[in-house]
Amino acid sequence: PTGYMENSISYSAIEDVQLLSWENAPKYCLQLTIPGGTVLLQAANSYLRDQWFHSLQWKKKIYKYKKVLSNPSRWEVVLKEIRTLVDMALTSPLQDDSIHQAPLEIVSKLLSENNNLTTQDHESIIVAIAPLLENNHPPPDLCEFFCKHCRERPRSMVVIEVFTPVVQRILKHNMDFGKCPRLRLFTQEYILSLNELNAGMEVVKKFIHSMHGPTGQCPHPRVLPNLVAVCLAAIYSCYEEFINSRDNSPSLKEIRNGCQQQCDRKPNLPLRLLHTSPDLVSQEATLTESRLKPVIVTTNEIHVEVERNNTANQKMTAGVGNDSEPNLIDCLMVSPTCSTMSIELSAQADRILGCYVEILKMLSDYDDWRPALASLLQPIPFPKEALAHEKFTKELKYVIQRFAEDPRQEVHSCLLSVRAGKDGWFQLYSPGGVACDDDGELFASMVHILMGSCYKTKKFLLSLAENKLGPCMLLALRGNQTMVEILCLMLEYNIIDNNDTQLQIISTLESTDVGKRMYEQLCERQRELKELQRKGGPTRLTLPSKSTDADLARLLSSGSFGNLENLSLAFTNVTSACAEHLIKLPSLKQLNLWSTQFGDAGLRLLSEHLTMLQVLNLCETPVTDAGLLALSSMKSLCSLNMNSTKLSADTYEDLK
Repeated sequence: PTGYMENSISYSAIEDVQLLSWENAPKYCLQLTIPGGTVLLQAANSYLRDQWFHSLQWKKKIYKYKKVLSNPSRWEVVLKEIRTLVDMALTSPLQDDSIHQAPLEIVSKLLSENNNLTTQDHESIIVAIAPLLENNHPPPDLCEFFCKHCRERPRSMVVIEVFTPVVQRILKHNMDFGKCPRLRLFTQEYILSLNELNAGMEVVKKFIHSMHGPTGQCPHPRVLPNLVAVCLAAIYSCYEEFINSRDNSPSLKEIRNGCQQQCDRKPNLPLRLLHTSPDLVSQEATLTESRLKPVIVTTNEIHVEVERNNTANQKMTAGVGNDSEPNLIDCLMVSPTCSTMSIELSAQADRILGCYVEILKMLSDYDDWRPALASLLQPIPFPKEALAHEKFTKELKYVIQRFAEDPRQEVHSCLLSVRAGKDGWFQLYSPGGVACDDDGELFASMVHILMGSCYKTKKFLLSLAENKLGPCMLLALRGNQTMVEILCLMLEYNIIDNNDTQLQIISTLESTDVGKRMYEQLCERQRELKELQRKGGPTRLTLPSKSTDADLARLLSSGSFGNLENLSLAFTNVTSACAEHLIKLPSLKQLNLWSTQFGDAGLRLLSEHLTMLQVLNLCETPVTDAGLLALSSMKSLCSLNMNSTKLSADTYEDLK
């Protein structure tokens, strides 16, 4: 008839769906019963027909459950319908994400629209939908419901039995919490509920271990980044009240510059952080009595003193900063004896902070996770209020200590700043740094591991001489061997230009037995160096194959090599350790390291000292991009062989 099938058929109008099975029936047909007649749908094959059949049945039932659950009357009936809905989703032969997601969204909407449920109703619904959560993330509204349950009933068995596999799946498979922040919030609340159990952090520790697995290598690469994201968000939330009160407080950059920028902020006056040391406060009070009285602005226990005397403020800023660029330490601290901000967290925030800092400590104990954890924490992804909070920095010190004890360069190199002009953990936990709470033990440990790796360079020593010479000398005076070695290297590499400072370093070295011994060894090396660099000796030298670092050192100490221009170490067993001897050859222009074990650390040293080098052969050496990039500073280099190395295309272009 005319007009038949012009309008679509709604799923709710379908009364029945059947497969045609009578004799001589059309092949691959479905019969849909609708008001006023039937409709036959013919597919191309039985597989497509079955797909249509199950899909239509699924849609028809989903619309039915949506209608039933949109107007709940008795919750025992609703619970029964939810269980039937879940069973239908689990038994459906259809392979599609929406098969499990649709029931979850229906239940999620139901819970969001009904806030007067009892605790028993809550748990019954959670248990009913639990099978669907084994392979699916909960929708946002359902996450909100789960969070509420974790907060209100942290000791409920539902938290352990139902939520644990859900959170494990989230941590293993989630790719971006930014797209689904409520998943992160649910994970955060779940971990806090574990901490509320009788065993407390022991339960959390077992959970973290279950996420890592029993082997030495975690098989799930997303677990660590997701756990760190949860920890960072939780720690940030502890200081959110202070962060939100920053509206009229200075940014780090503004404090660093000593005054506020000309903007909408009021009052538009120079600013400095309030000293809390009693002696300093009393001195300040005496000095300011004769001047204009300062105004104290108190915002959630963060005390900031606004001075109206611009000249006095400029003098203070100049006195602290000198000619060097102020950094984060200058913003948070005027001197090592001063505390800059008084942070008092609420009891709840304090528990959250303690829990998640403890998790960061647990993560740092796993060897396979430590490199990635160090990389994630290298940019210091914490608010400045956290860095000014003594309890936080004291607890986090364990994590930094673990990084400083790790012999792998990829770990301990993350103690340094992520880029030039930005502070790193090394600066924060150094004497005078806002996080330093000891006499420099952690600082010495960090310097020791960095110097033992590939940071025995002029650049690193120069930064120590400019910023940390005082702490280095103090620790050397107390007999710290690493600091004694640092001072000796500063003298050996002519890092210190000032004669008075050099004499002070020498006095410091001679005040201890270990310092006196190492200084005498330095003087002996200097005498040998002068003898070595005295003009004379051969211009070309080739070491026999299989020669070692010790053989090269013995040979170079046997006479004068001031004229040596061409040195071949090809096919020997020398390593980066021989670089300390090579940099003492002032006339060296050609160096052949073909098929040796000379690596990145040696290249860095050569690039700083052998400025006259013209030809360098690194063929078949274990050098990588990290070392090869250092060669860009060697302006005299004319020929460079990097065949059979780990050179990448990007580094090749940079070197060109």
